[in-house]
Amino acid sequence: MSRPVRFNVHPINADIKDNISLVDMPEGYSGEGFFTTKLSNAVGLARKNSLWPMPFATSCCGIEFMATMASHYDLARFGAERLGFSPRQCDLLMVMGTIAKKMGPIVKQVYLQMAEPRWVMAVGACASSGGIFDTYSVLQGIDQVVPVDVYVPGCPPRPEAILDGFMRIQDLVGKESIRRRNSEQYKNLLQSYGIQ
Repeated sequence: MSRPVRFNVHPINADIKDNISLVDMPEGYSGEGFFTTKLSNAVGLARKNSLWPMPFATSCCGIEFMATMASHYDLARFGAERLGFSPRQCDLLMVMGTIAKKMGPIVKQVYLQMAEPRWVMAVGACASSGGIFDTYSVLQGIDQVVPVDVYVPGCPPRPEAILDGFMRIQDLVGKESIRRRNSEQYKNLLQSYGIQ
């Protein structure tokens, strides 16, 4: 004899019209049958809702990231459905965990293989500042080898903190001008890291 399943016995009619969230429109002018805005606003809207993260996990922060990707927290609902493990196909480098000084050049090489525009998130105390490992062999923050856009504190940070950091990256991406990457300030920033 099979046990009745609640969903079969008492079907629930889902009312989802109030539960669907829509993306806010960029600033612009709308009229009957048309909408105009700046190109950078439209591109920013598309970029921020379709980030392709590349996890570079070495320690316990990687396990927290796995929880963030899992069904309970579901990073995919923010537009990061596709995780990439090839730097050439990703635009967000998420460095999670302890980075030894020998791994510093590898992190930089992965960063350089990513196509522009690219962003970096340092997840956890170790990637942000070396954490509890104040030793000769541990890099005291990945900002010594690559420019970092968002730091997520914690040891390890909870999935909510990682989601908050991701949303801050989305805010940066959405508001970034298309011409920022060609500015003298950005070129000088990369030059200070020895990146052409």
